[in-house]
Amino acid sequence: MARQLKITVLKKDLYRDLADEYAADKSITACSMFEEGQVFILDKPDKPDGFCSWAWADLHRDVIAVAFGANYRWINCENTIISCCTDGLRPVTFKLEGIGD
Repeated sequence: MARQLKITVLKKDLYRDLADEYAADKSITACSMFEEGQVFILDKPDKPDGFCSWAWADLHRDVIAVAFGANYRWINCENTIISCCTDGLRPVTFKLEGIGD
């Protein structure tokens, strides 16, 4: 059985130099779907309402792993991983934590 999962938005970024060179819309800003510090609590490893579908596609593998007890030796917290969406111009970084049993 999967444990509860807490997803915290750690950081939103905008690589202005890359956006200036490659973005079709030069007025691009950091992701508007999330706010730093925003938290999602999941009772099952399904995409929460309002969560960006593109980000979910990137995080889903890590969500499943942490929900079922994975630990990563390069992260100094148990039941936790730092993951991000793969938007190359404006990535969002998340902390995924298994909580409860």
